[in-house]
Amino acid sequence: MKPSRFRITDHAVIRYLERVEGMDLDAVRAKISAAVALAEDHPAACGVVSDGFTYKLKGDAVTTVMPLNSPDLRTGKQRRERPE
Repeated sequence: MKPSRFRITDHAVIRYLERVEGMDLDAVRAKISAAVALAEDHPAACGVVSDGFTYKLKGDAVTTVMPLNSPDLRTGKQRRERPE
């Protein structure tokens, strides 16, 4: 397939998933909200680990979700697992 000359924005992807694929984004938001509920009692929290994923928080917003063992974006190094 030939690459498009058009850049596809995140907004377009979200609307496609919602309107074309019929994805229920409110249900997705509810799942994310449930995953970060632990942070409710910790107002200074900057992240939550749940079910193998890290949910990054900034203020009252969840800004990104990434696999727990993904490389550090600044250094490219693999993060170490914490002992249980």
